[in-house]
Amino acid sequence: MPLSATASPAASSTDLLPRRGGVCAIHQPNFLPRLSTLAKIFAADYWIVLDDVQFARRDYQHRARIAPLDRPDRQHWLSLATQLPNGRATLIRDARLIDPQHSRHQTAQAVRHCYRRSRHWRHVSDVLDRVLTAFTNSDRTWVVAEDSTRALLDLLGWQGRTIRSSQLPARSERSQRLADLATVTGATTYLCGPGGLRYLDHGPFNAAKVPVEPFLTPSEGLWSDSRRLSALHTLSVLGAAGFAGALAETARRPAS
Repeated sequence: MPLSATASPAASSTDLLPRRGGVCAIHQPNFLPRLSTLAKIFAADYWIVLDDVQFARRDYQHRARIAPLDRPDRQHWLSLATQLPNGRATLIRDARLIDPQHSRHQTAQAVRHCYRRSRHWRHVSDVLDRVLTAFTNSDRTWVVAEDSTRALLDLLGWQGRTIRSSQLPARSERSQRLADLATVTGATTYLCGPGGLRYLDHGPFNAAKVPVEPFLTPSEGLWSDSRRLSALHTLSVLGAAGFAGALAETARRPAS
């Protein structure tokens, strides 16, 4: 079955695609992403931002868990009030912030309250400034979420690329979509976290000859809450250099 022509000719140009042969991660744009999510993207050569699937209010697309620097057990939600123009069927790319300036103020206050006493506050502040600028530039929730992830990745020295799934042709079935996106971008390996491994059908990947590589993080120390707490917390503890080193050690790459 051929791929559906969902992308425009301009969006499908070869200029959009990374060099063939890379390791890819595919994930929805998450606001101030969890440590586990950021680590998976950091380990990849490129990130396909999954922006043309259904928005999920109970996911991390518009919210993050943060906690006081010295009390990671006292986590609370930092949420962006988001409107879904098409109800539950709204795609991530169509979700809108109800009041961008209020969300901007709320985010600034919450992050400063939790992390301004960190000795690495300058690094946290650099990420926060990028996020606050995103609120000014767009009322789209995904834009702020993607920019928050890119701000962290850039600070940590990630050299990869981002591509949005809405710019690429892919079929609609869940696992088939992921396999199509990996294939059309020339991936040699698809990194899959533990959540994805629970539902992933390996059949489409086997058919496309794209190996699925499980991406697992440690379970102790700073990683003990990696699937709940925002990576911003880890940045406040380790600073940019220490954080980048921890991610580099954790990266799972297939043998060449």
